[in-house]
Amino acid sequence: MASCSEEDLCCSVCHDVFKHPVILSCSHSFCEACVQSWWSEKQTQDCPICKRPSTFDPPCNLVLKNLCESFLLQRDQKAAAASEALCSLHSEKLRLFCLDHQQTACLVCRDSKKHSNHTFRPIDEAAQDLREQLQESLKPLKNKLQSFRKVKEDWTETGKHVKTQAADTERQIKEQFKKLHLFLEEEEEARISALREEEEQKSQRMKEQMEAVSREIAALSDSVRATEEQLGAGDVSFLKNYKAAVERVQQRPLLEDPQLPSGALIDVAKHLGNLSFNIWIKMKDMVSYSPVILDPNTAGLDLILSEDLTCVRSGGKRPLHLPHNPERNIFSYGSCVLGSEGFSSGIHSWDVEVGENTWWEVGVFEGSADRRRNIYSRLWRIEFFSEHNHYVKYLTLIPTETYCIPSVRGRLQRIRVHLDWDRGKLIFSDPDTNTHIHTFTHTFTHTLFPYMFVSGSPPLRILPVKVSVSVKQ
Repeated sequence: MASCSEEDLCCSVCHDVFKHPVILSCSHSFCEACVQSWWSEKQTQDCPICKRPSTFDPPCNLVLKNLCESFLLQRDQKAAAASEALCSLHSEKLRLFCLDHQQTACLVCRDSKKHSNHTFRPIDEAAQDLREQLQESLKPLKNKLQSFRKVKEDWTETGKHVKTQAADTERQIKEQFKKLHLFLEEEEEARISALREEEEQKSQRMKEQMEAVSREIAALSDSVRATEEQLGAGDVSFLKNYKAAVERVQQRPLLEDPQLPSGALIDVAKHLGNLSFNIWIKMKDMVSYSPVILDPNTAGLDLILSEDLTCVRSGGKRPLHLPHNPERNIFSYGSCVLGSEGFSSGIHSWDVEVGENTWWEVGVFEGSADRRRNIYSRLWRIEFFSEHNHYVKYLTLIPTETYCIPSVRGRLQRIRVHLDWDRGKLIFSDPDTNTHIHTFTHTFTHTLFPYMFVSGSPPLRILPVKVSVSVKQ
């Protein structure tokens, strides 16, 4: 492209740089407008140079078009540079830069009244200094740009994680409803089977009774027919057989008319009465209720939660692209998890099964605390750790980092957390022995969330509470 002169890039019709060049079948190129104008005047599609006819609509000469556009761009840039290099007032070459006015100047400008007592620098020195200043000023923008790009990447990953969460949650919802549907289908089948069994039993009983009645009808019919035949016989024959006819009639006792037995009909009330309630009563045996549900969005990166969100264990391998969302924040690098629901009033209690776990913490966390800082300033908890299963220690820790060693006999398997928010009490106890461990007293002013830390094994589990159904008049 550098070897092309303006003459090489000129159309032979308009003698100007090609505009939208097209190439004819003879390989000559012209401006599209020029060749169309030439053909309209000549009324033939001949090449303006070699006169060879062109038998098709000429296509764009893309290579030539690019060359022309590059040439025009360079020419415009050179013209602009040339015009900028000269002082617009004195037509002298710009050699200086006025630091006071922050503008280029020529030697005549330097000596003019306009720039009296001003400080000047050579163009190259001033350009270098200002480039460095601008480069330094650009650093915060670059950092901000990098920060925004990082945020965008995080948000993109968050968007992907949201879709993953939604798909996984939808799968679990469908599984739960599948179990419920299966239970309802089995219950429906069992109740319909009971109904059909009752129908069969009562139909069979009715059939047997109808057969007995039919036999009685046949016997009575035979007696009536035989007696009527005797009544229609001649006098001599009738008198001869009269005694036998009387005995036959008297031998047939007149039974009471048969009655439909009680309970012959389907017991509809048994099958339909409180049907949905009775099913609900049975359903409670297959469902469970947990007073605390763990929030996976707050769980540390090395924690794994069970599908029902009531059990947590450490040492898992969670996806590396989990977003550092505000709910997780500092917990991302710890082994902590919070309950999904906070408490700002009332009385709340839940049991945690710790089993043989070697390092755990259980307590409550103030939700308003800044999770980017020291979370322990808003955390009330009891801690247990064991070294080599020999050295066992329980500690209760309050926000001021004060340690208290409670008197605990043996190894706790479960621990009960009892929060009386209004009275400002947080009580830890052993539900197996109903033994008090420790009580925190504090005037709570913010929402408190159940808190768990787990580092050892096995997992910690929120124990379900018994579900009961009662009917009140």
